[in-house]
Amino acid sequence: MKIVSFGDVHMATRNLALMAEALRDCDLIIVSGDLTNFGGIDDARKVIDDVRRACPRVLALSGNLDKREVMPFLEEQGVALHGKGRVVDGIAIFGCGGSNITPFKTPTELTEDEIYATLRAGYEQVKDRRPLLMVCHTPPFETKCDRIMNGRAVGSTAARRFIEEVGPEVCISGHIHESAGVDRIGSTTILNAGAFKDGGYIVVECDGGRLDARLEHV
Repeated sequence: MKIVSFGDVHMATRNLALMAEALRDCDLIIVSGDLTNFGGIDDARKVIDDVRRACPRVLALSGNLDKREVMPFLEEQGVALHGKGRVVDGIAIFGCGGSNITPFKTPTELTEDEIYATLRAGYEQVKDRRPLLMVCHTPPFETKCDRIMNGRAVGSTAARRFIEEVGPEVCISGHIHESAGVDRIGSTTILNAGAFKDGGYIVVECDGGRLDARLEHV
């Protein structure tokens, strides 16, 4: 099982054309949020259609820069991960879109309590399965994946708490473009690929029930 994941697309899907080799044996693409730039259903549809042309099997979250209407659209498309748990080829996957509260009043922001409840709702649907892959647009608080330019940590305390409680093997995040990197919380590997237009993406492979996750670049 091979998963390719990227986020913070903001309509810029052109790097898909450069990923023929990476996607050749890809079983699933996960889009980890911010499909659009303050866009709604029409913009989100364009991104999902481009991604499906690269790999027909897709799961996705909306991010904080996607309008609220994108969440039900992704549900209608059968690809939503927000508050959902899905088992794909033996891997239990659950997620939370949007972001924690920002100073910028972006379209889809959630309180920490809402983030925790959303992650819990998705996890409850797959909690008896392993390996476990968590996808949260906002990275967990105080990691190498949630630092803005001045070095301040702005990630989600709820996401961190949930990881500490549940211990998924891997957490895919995004949101903070300048904080692409890899870190760990306990036994959980945390990854942020940065903005897709800058060429970053994540590969997760499952072999014998073990998840191996790494950052790659176009």
